[in-house]
Amino acid sequence: MGKLIKHNSYGFRFKGDYQDKVAGLNAVGYELRKTHDYCWHGCKRGEKDIYIFQYTLKGKGSIQIEHETFNLEPEDAFLVHVPSNHCYYLPKDSNEWEFLYFTIYGKVAAELFHRIMDTYGQILKLSIHSEPIKHIIDTLEKLETFGINHGYEASSCAYTFIMKCLEHVEYGHQQANDFPLPIVKAIQFIEKYYHEDISLDDIVKASDLSKYHFTRQFGIIVKETPIHYLTKTRIKQALLLLSSNEKNIECISREVGYTSSNYFSKVFKKIVGVSPNRYRKEKTIMSVNKIFID
Repeated sequence: MGKLIKHNSYGFRFKGDYQDKVAGLNAVGYELRKTHDYCWHGCKRGEKDIYIFQYTLKGKGSIQIEHETFNLEPEDAFLVHVPSNHCYYLPKDSNEWEFLYFTIYGKVAAELFHRIMDTYGQILKLSIHSEPIKHIIDTLEKLETFGINHGYEASSCAYTFIMKCLEHVEYGHQQANDFPLPIVKAIQFIEKYYHEDISLDDIVKASDLSKYHFTRQFGIIVKETPIHYLTKTRIKQALLLLSSNEKNIECISREVGYTSSNYFSKVFKKIVGVSPNRYRKEKTIMSVNKIFID
């Protein structure tokens, strides 16, 4: 936790219809509860149409959703809509519950929040270093020092949070150095030999797994196929080479592993949106030396 953060809660009541239409910030907090009268029922609250994300830091809490009860231990988070049939509380077998919470509202925020709950459930496991939790901590640090002073700032903060949650659940949160060893070996092989005419079989061999298990595991963990990862690696390097006029397209295509410059140009255009020649020459297209490709 940040050095400036204290146990505190913050509420926001800014004007602006963009908050109702897009996303608004209702409340943010960092709390420690030690008495068993701490209890919130989703059908007995004054707020309406708000969405609560609460994340356990220390101790243990509980939440009942419909007829099922969940224990909430460190790194567990829950998502609920108010009003709905849920109740979260400090259970009798717990002496304390320390947590962060982030409460939002708004039409777009509601749609995205329900997308997470409907697809991934209402109980999530997140590292304290994950982007959604870092955003809450950063927001609390900001509130302790500068505050949030108008609705646009609050709306941006709320929308950013829900997008970080979506990014986390849909694209994963593992870093390459957290991947299983066979996947690490495959990625290292691709990044070392992308400039050569390597195939899926070559990548599989580097992993020491069977082809079936490797391609399945790679897809689950990296969220894309090995060949798409290889293609992205090659195109990223091509962008660097295109920033210089010293080499022609045929030479660049060979340097990034393509034996045919025509095929390279076709792949490049499909990913970047323009041909390599136009990318290099067109002054209205901003040249970049790093690109993120889905």
